[in-house]
Amino acid sequence: MSFRKTEFGKTKNGEPVSLYTFTNSSGMQMRVTDFGAILVSVIVKDRYGKELDVVLGYDRVEDYEADELYLGYIVGRCANRIAGAAFELNGKTYELCKNDNGKNCNHSGPDYYGKRLWKVEKTEENSITFSLFSPHMDQGYPGNVTIYTTYTLTDENEIQIEYQATPDADTLINLTNHSYFNLNGHDAGTVLDQKVWINADKYAEPNAEYLPTGRILETKGTAMDFSEPKELGRDIEADCDALKCGHGYDTSYLLKGEGYRKAATLESEKSGIKMTAYTEYPGVHLYTANFLNGETGKNGAIYPRRSAVCLELQYFPDAIHHDNFASTICKKGETYHKKNAYRFELDVQGVKG
Repeated sequence: MSFRKTEFGKTKNGEPVSLYTFTNSSGMQMRVTDFGAILVSVIVKDRYGKELDVVLGYDRVEDYEADELYLGYIVGRCANRIAGAAFELNGKTYELCKNDNGKNCNHSGPDYYGKRLWKVEKTEENSITFSLFSPHMDQGYPGNVTIYTTYTLTDENEIQIEYQATPDADTLINLTNHSYFNLNGHDAGTVLDQKVWINADKYAEPNAEYLPTGRILETKGTAMDFSEPKELGRDIEADCDALKCGHGYDTSYLLKGEGYRKAATLESEKSGIKMTAYTEYPGVHLYTANFLNGETGKNGAIYPRRSAVCLELQYFPDAIHHDNFASTICKKGETYHKKNAYRFELDVQGVKG
């Protein structure tokens, strides 16, 4: 296992930014930056021994500053959408930014955690811990809180991401990583031939504004069913209200089981790479990069629509407005701690869910 730190440019305010590269015993690499605590690269070998970078991203911090697609971001204080860009907590109404359709809040933006310089708290040969202080009323949320995010690369080709925070007032917390994956390489074009399996048979019904209605629906017999591995493109154009609302998959699934468990898999028959996601969260949000639109990424690669898939491990969107969803409220003095992971392996024969 090895680790090195290099320059990654400067922010528009002149702050120096660093890139941290971790390499394990099999040659897998993880690259993260203190700007946004962003996951910049994941380099793994395909079935032919060729190194592939399997996450979309940029070569320069300036491009991450301009990005509005959350490539590799740590998203918080509360990931995903909140209806009406407002919520009530302990009898008080808190107003958020209306950065989604002019009336809802998405990913707590536009003052995203992914566009801030994080502090490096600790580095080891296989891990790094970033911290970010989020003051009372930051983004509209009550309570002071320091967010800690730790990335760890293991010799089992697993990237572990842990979040920890202890607010000094009741608040909302829902942290996730918003990486875009393509197991044929970040520059390989469409991801629709890659197979997904999700440890779920229920999903949150969305409306036309990408917000959950509150109804939890069965996936069986619908285009939303990933209880057996299937190609992302097989049903993506089906006559299904959820797909029409999201212009593709933009859907939260209710995971089976509790505690730390397998959430989903992504597999490419072309590269032979399989990725398995693990989480403590109650849900995974499947997003097929429906709003990529030819952006220029690493090494000049063009990122067209649906050239990646996100498996966002998190609480459900707008949970504060739905009593039947697991709560995103974190009480004063309560420690928020969640662990997610993405494990990579070669699976030439294909995945069996």
